[in-house]
Amino acid sequence: MNEDGIRAGASAADDGSDVESLERLREAYGRIRGELSKVIVGQDEVIDQLLIALFAGGHCILEGVPGLAKTLMISSLARCLSLSFKRIQFTPDLMPSDITGTEVIQEDRTTGTRAFRFLPGPVFGNVILADEINRTPPKTQAALLEAMQERHVTVGGQRHDLTPPFFVLATQNPIEQEGTYPLPEAQQDRFLFKVFIGYPSYDEEYQVAERTTGEADPRIEEVLSREDILRFQHVVRRVPAAPDVIRHALDIARATRPAEASAPDFVRKMISWGAGPRAVQALLVGGKARAAMKGREHVAADDIRALAQPVMRHRIVTNFSAEAEGFTTDRIIDELLGTLDPNRTHLDSDERINKVLSA
Repeated sequence: MNEDGIRAGASAADDGSDVESLERLREAYGRIRGELSKVIVGQDEVIDQLLIALFAGGHCILEGVPGLAKTLMISSLARCLSLSFKRIQFTPDLMPSDITGTEVIQEDRTTGTRAFRFLPGPVFGNVILADEINRTPPKTQAALLEAMQERHVTVGGQRHDLTPPFFVLATQNPIEQEGTYPLPEAQQDRFLFKVFIGYPSYDEEYQVAERTTGEADPRIEEVLSREDILRFQHVVRRVPAAPDVIRHALDIARATRPAEASAPDFVRKMISWGAGPRAVQALLVGGKARAAMKGREHVAADDIRALAQPVMRHRIVTNFSAEAEGFTTDRIIDELLGTLDPNRTHLDSDERINKVLSA
């Protein structure tokens, strides 16, 4: 993971202790949830995962059918955090320069000389909505890679730094796949989380219908400044993780790799490729952010396990056997967690999994 944006926040840190900063982060988390509830009904887990990714300095893929308020959620979050928001609608004819910006020739009317001038594209913002990212060809998708990983773009041989914090939220529609370009595994790996957005409950959908068909126009108040967010991102990195917690994150990621000796039999049967080292990093930094948002001074194994699905679901490649037996990536992760004891550093036997497969 690139830490340039996080390190930039170190200079914004105040003279207060980390404990005081964690308490302020916990209070801010509650206020943000309160402000977003003015316009977003339910989706508590989704909002939590977005905030964890933000304070961890990562990016998210959001997958859900149309009409689930993905765009509204993201734009409302940007307003709540007083960050600049840019939306990029990914279409088949979108070009890389439409994202990063381009150089134009500008004439100085005084001297008559001409020079190139860089016009920044929409990627130069704090919160970037990459809407329907799988509807544009890989050449354009890759334009986000440098920005997401290095926190800068290069145009005409010149490097242009992005202003931290930089938070990319890419959306995908899981239904209509005709004419789409699935993200390569290398680019998916750059996203800290893959977040699934499901349908609301009956009562939640009733509230949505009631709110959105009336005259109410709730106003979202700003909760955190850019400097606050950078300070909190710095504090999150300072949350300690005990060696046993780090080993547990390693166990989870390494157990998804079929070639590993520690991998259960069902992993060898159903997974073609397991999660790489970025999964371990994502589990740990995400766990630190989750602990910090709850006001705790250390990350626990429960924080790691709670984020296993959003961290791992886009980093595991299943095969035909998994599809034939109805095993989604989330189900595989759940079964895998059942074989791992957070208080130990080795796998239990495959007896439990064999019972699941034979049921």
